[in-house]
Amino acid sequence: MRAGRGRWLVVAGVLFGLAAWLMMSGQGQEEAPPRPRVEFPRRLRDPEVQRLERRRTYIAPVAASEAPATPEPVRPRDPVLAALPRGKGKSAVVIEANALRHSPLGEMVLECLMRRGSAQLEKFKQDTGVDPLQDLDRMVITDDGIILSGNFGDPRLKKLLTGESQATYDYGKGGRLFEPSEEKTLADGTKRRRDASPIGMWNDQILVLGDTTSDVKDVLDRVEGRGSEESPVLSEQQTYGEMYGVLSVAQLQQLLPPDQQELARRLAEVAENVELHVDASRDFAMTARVRGMDANKLTDLGKSLGGALSLARMRAQAEGDTKLAQLLDFAKVRPDGDSFNLEMAVPLEVIKNQLAICREQQDKDAPPPARAAP
Repeated sequence: MRAGRGRWLVVAGVLFGLAAWLMMSGQGQEEAPPRPRVEFPRRLRDPEVQRLERRRTYIAPVAASEAPATPEPVRPRDPVLAALPRGKGKSAVVIEANALRHSPLGEMVLECLMRRGSAQLEKFKQDTGVDPLQDLDRMVITDDGIILSGNFGDPRLKKLLTGESQATYDYGKGGRLFEPSEEKTLADGTKRRRDASPIGMWNDQILVLGDTTSDVKDVLDRVEGRGSEESPVLSEQQTYGEMYGVLSVAQLQQLLPPDQQELARRLAEVAENVELHVDASRDFAMTARVRGMDANKLTDLGKSLGGALSLARMRAQAEGDTKLAQLLDFAKVRPDGDSFNLEMAVPLEVIKNQLAICREQQDKDAPPPARAAP
């Protein structure tokens, strides 16, 4: 699953691209409506504190040789956070699939997608016993693969994974590894099998899709307390919003278009990483916190970005693009010591209008209803 190595880039691109696409679509000469109030994700809120407390369900076993003479109580932890990559230069983006699915924005997007995809979803549910709309809790996209959390205990899924695997074996305390293979028929009629992407399962609640067996084992090791003692790239205090994560600057540079390479160069010079948070509980509101070691250079970079946003806003006003001007009112740079926050937002009403185009197009493409027989 070599393509999985870069899949998180798609998600990160959505965070920037969705806002940019919605802001750049359409022009209007009408008077701008009053500016709505948008709440940006900046810290844990009470529902998110309760959410992280509910997820502290697992205590990693301690080897007898490592147990202290007077053991201290061990606090349960969230196994998904434990599974995240560790160390500098790592990236991970978490999508709260269940929360996003039940948000107003998620409901509208789902309605648009399901008008054509309901048959495929139903077949997937019948084959695996897994309903992504109900059983999937979180999806984590990392440099080395994808981590899914939810309810994966249906026997149909295990039977499917076992039947497609040439090797299946237990790993650690609660893990299981599946090493599938794919059969391909060649032009001369002969069949050839090749190894496919390995899959790991842990306690029926975590699925790991990795590029290599080693990648999958590394995730299972981290869940059960083996391997590196470095902290995960995300702490509990950073798990707010419907999407959140940390992107290394090296990876973020790949998201910027060719005409923004000067910005990419400056980011690489002063920043260590970018922490992303998206609140989709109503509007689409994103906060990107850029951190670095040199506070002065970071401040200069923040001022440059703020100036570019102000210039774009004035240009939109001068050209009579009231919709774009209104949306750019939400785009701001807020300095904060050794970091700065870049905030962007798209009100729900704007997204609703854009998704209406999707519904209209699907209705247009739908076959006409069959005429009743005389």
